[in-house]
Amino acid sequence: MTSSSIEDFIDRLAAVKTPPGCNNFFDHSVPANALRRQNLAAYLGDMLEREPRVLLVGEAPGFRGMRITGVPFTNRTMFQGPANSLGLFGSGKGYVLPPEAAGIAAEPTATVMWEVLAEVDFLPLLWSACPWHTHVPGKPLSNRTPTPAEAALGTPFWQALTGIFPVEAVVAVGNVAHTSLRRSGLDVPKIRHPAHGGRALFKQGLQELHAAGMIR
Repeated sequence: MTSSSIEDFIDRLAAVKTPPGCNNFFDHSVPANALRRQNLAAYLGDMLEREPRVLLVGEAPGFRGMRITGVPFTNRTMFQGPANSLGLFGSGKGYVLPPEAAGIAAEPTATVMWEVLAEVDFLPLLWSACPWHTHVPGKPLSNRTPTPAEAALGTPFWQALTGIFPVEAVVAVGNVAHTSLRRSGLDVPKIRHPAHGGRALFKQGLQELHAAGMIR
């Protein structure tokens, strides 16, 4: 696949009219969102070169993570320092922090995700069942579990990624993603989400899938 596939994917993502309490932070009508689209294009382009065979699908972006950066399971600090041990992010790689990143604490789940991936030396493609920020109505700086309808709205996008990338296996990270993926007719393994003290079980889940030959 080519970079034009990625551009088309991001344009379609940005064009979705999300319901109230669900912020499409790629929407073309908001000027600052251009940086998030640029960041997502940089991430997907980097991953295209790495040819990931596994897609990990989480729940939804958090207001201190992808909502700010535009990239799944990242936070502002990842764009400011050196590239991580898997060779992604860091300064000088085309990632730019939008102005509203200032003063926003870094999302801890993103840090845990990449620490564990480095520990097990595994680089999957990361995405979310609902790729837009779901929040409590009237409280944009909050996180809310996406409804089944919101997750269903995101289904065509993780499905599209399995066509753009050479994905051989899809893994649900947490219950929300697992329910959404199963609703779409896909029977996939589920591992613990790394948030809220789930680090050890998340790592164990990846190791067990690898040992069973389900991911590589």
